[in-house]
Amino acid sequence: MKALSLLGVIALLLCGNTQACLIQESENNNNESAADGPLCSGTTVQASIGSRTDQDWFYFDTNATGDISVNLNHGSNADFDWFLYRASGSYIASGQSGANPETGTYADSPAGAHFIKVTRYSGTGNYQLTVNFSGTGGGTNPEPVPENCPAGSRPAKPGGLSATLLGNSNDVCVSLSNPALLLMGGGADVDAAFANRIAPHIKGGNVVVLRTSGTAAYNEYLQGLTNAASVETLIVDTRTKANSDYVDWAIRSAEFVFIAGGDQSDYLNQWQGTKLQDALIQVYNKGGAVGGTSAGNHVLAQFIYDPDGVLGAISSEAVTDFCHETVNISTNFLNIPLLSGIITDTHFKQRDRMGRSAVFQARLGSSGRVVAVSEATSLFVTADGNGVVDGSHEVYVLRADSQTQYQQTSCGQPVIINDLLRYKLLPGQSYNLLNNSTAVSPSRLSINGSNSNFYNPTNPY
Repeated sequence: MKALSLLGVIALLLCGNTQACLIQESENNNNESAADGPLCSGTTVQASIGSRTDQDWFYFDTNATGDISVNLNHGSNADFDWFLYRASGSYIASGQSGANPETGTYADSPAGAHFIKVTRYSGTGNYQLTVNFSGTGGGTNPEPVPENCPAGSRPAKPGGLSATLLGNSNDVCVSLSNPALLLMGGGADVDAAFANRIAPHIKGGNVVVLRTSGTAAYNEYLQGLTNAASVETLIVDTRTKANSDYVDWAIRSAEFVFIAGGDQSDYLNQWQGTKLQDALIQVYNKGGAVGGTSAGNHVLAQFIYDPDGVLGAISSEAVTDFCHETVNISTNFLNIPLLSGIITDTHFKQRDRMGRSAVFQARLGSSGRVVAVSEATSLFVTADGNGVVDGSHEVYVLRADSQTQYQQTSCGQPVIINDLLRYKLLPGQSYNLLNNSTAVSPSRLSINGSNSNFYNPTNPY
């Protein structure tokens, strides 16, 4: 490990004493100079290894000599290792066995800056890292300092930007805890999700609604259900607006950002690679909530159904050709670890999207998952991975296991998939996106695009 400069170490120590505890990894943290943190003693960080070359660095400081214990818990199909460093020199402890969790303790480490590196021996996926030590955090979770306060003065609104604000025009200081996601299926919005899930999460903070067209009709509706200090609707229909200081400030100051329905391809075309994208990630990483309905739901996951100028995919067509022109999948927008390896679908049962979602799952491969939400229904997901259903209908999860067979997945050929796992989640039921645990028993679904009735069972819902 390269030695850090004295100023760098001091900066990290100061940062560790003023920032909130890290609870969600933020890329790019692939080397020690970009280490993510600070870690607090006993506070679990959700993170992921996404590729063969990915490695994650984290920092923390101790203010007294003491033991440092590391617990690295990962998926059953992966083997990850950890390495403990001081501010300079080679690692002082490591966990490099095939155990899960991968644990270890270094005794009597002097006070000062420390670093953890997490690497892969094999596999990819999500993991949870917990470090216990003497010093900052003291073995408990301290009240986090609001990272979004003060955010400074609201920048001047650029010409042409439609920004409709209801309520307080200033940033509101709110201490946030764990981040959350709200996946809504389109159609009627789910009052209970906003009132019972979002309202207690944001504690009277600010709400921003994003769209590329439409009205500010959400403002009064959301303020009434969430008791937010303000709700602001931004119509961000160009990349110039998405890169404006005003949009960046408004989003970063929010405790909840909700992406309305519309056209997910337009959202990607106007927002991907802009300040707006970075600000959304920052809201989530500071412990806020990010959600969306219909198209706004689609853009939250790692993989995004992105028609981008072609007709929307319908099940009866998608199953006839594994490479059907309407099935286009994009990525590299938010990459939130809770939705790693996932593509979402919406208006699900009402528009018979089971067939196209089965094709989506096959396109992602055996480790890919579909989280599909029906209309007037939502899935609220907390940082521990647990998602609970609210609303009037169902949420479906499609994934593969060892029994699943991709019999025919070639371009120009009808899709044939046997024994895909299908979970049907009713209101009040839950599913954990980090470890696939649920009290709901799955059924098996098969698809044969050669047949006019391509579902087995005939009614896949």
